[in-house]
Amino acid sequence: MATQRSRRLRKKMHIDEFQETGFSIGFAFPAGSSEEKIDSTVDALIAEVIEPNGLAFDGSGYLQWEGLICLQQTGKCTDEHREIVRKWLSDNQLENIQVTELFDVWWD
Repeated sequence: MATQRSRRLRKKMHIDEFQETGFSIGFAFPAGSSEEKIDSTVDALIAEVIEPNGLAFDGSGYLQWEGLICLQQTGKCTDEHREIVRKWLSDNQLENIQVTELFDVWWD
């Protein structure tokens, strides 16, 4: 039996029309990469891919990075977003690139 919830409660619970989807990424820099190279590459990722596409990135690492990508506003990432990120990581010679399927960032 389906539960009927008010719009306010659906928004608060991030479900139905307020569901937010995102995806996880992982990548590695080649061994011996300098700190400057790592910083400039991550800055470029944010400037060239994340910000222009209205995405947000929460991640960390040094030579091995992992993180979550979702939209800056309430909404759903698309497979197109995943491919844009995957292509950029690949084009910039990063290694061990992993881009997960889309998932609910609040409930999965």
